[in-house]
Amino acid sequence: MGGIANKMIYWNVGLFLLSVIFFYQFKFGVFTFPNWLAVSSEPSIVLTRPWTLLTYAFFHYGFMHLFFNMMVLSFASRLFLTFFTQKQYLGLYLLSAIFAGLCFVLSFYLLHQSSTMVGASAAIMALLVATTAYQPLMEIRLLLIGNVKLWHITAVVLLLDLLQIQMSNTGGHIAHLSGAFFGYIYIKLLQNGTDLSKITDSILNVFSNKQSTPFKKVHINPRKPAVKRESKIVVKDKTQQQLDEILDKISKSGYDSLTSEEKEFLFKAGK
Repeated sequence: MGGIANKMIYWNVGLFLLSVIFFYQFKFGVFTFPNWLAVSSEPSIVLTRPWTLLTYAFFHYGFMHLFFNMMVLSFASRLFLTFFTQKQYLGLYLLSAIFAGLCFVLSFYLLHQSSTMVGASAAIMALLVATTAYQPLMEIRLLLIGNVKLWHITAVVLLLDLLQIQMSNTGGHIAHLSGAFFGYIYIKLLQNGTDLSKITDSILNVFSNKQSTPFKKVHINPRKPAVKRESKIVVKDKTQQQLDEILDKISKSGYDSLTSEEKEFLFKAGK
């Protein structure tokens, strides 16, 4: 029943709980995601399982991975939805995940490395950078630090990704930076009048358009009765007004002061 940001968090948390049941190796303390859920760096696998370019963005390797991602997602979501719609939020989340997944596959293919990847970090970075590109001077109050500009926070996060790209989790950092790049491009295109979220919106509308025709018929038929009721009320108001005028005339000048037409109208009204 919450907004799109809450739904994204619930989906990520819910799928994480399911993955604990099905994919967590309690003996070794690690997750082993199949390549039909995690995006693989092997192009041949991605071509046969293209949906993994989306599914990987809803799974996580551990509780801390999930926890920190959801903390940043909640923060970035509130900022993004301050300026943009829920449809644009959903479009950016999904499209940035696909773009970052493709960048991960391409980079690892060129580096001659093989791996798999899960996590919502790329989409979260897209939301954060998109908001920063639109409103870089927005002030954010941080605990124990005070007010800082939004671009300061985003710059620190991006710098950490750049510094760690060759140390560990190379694929993850590549995805983060790819998502950040897509978020920047998304906003620049949006400011020039091109809304990329319409790509996902048009796909979702395929299902909703089937129900559009029955609803149109519901609001057309009641119009005629409404006009008839209104005409009756107008006639009644004129009759009552004329009757009130005759009664006022009687109270002031008596019954004998009425004309023959007024007496006849009063006689018919009395019946």
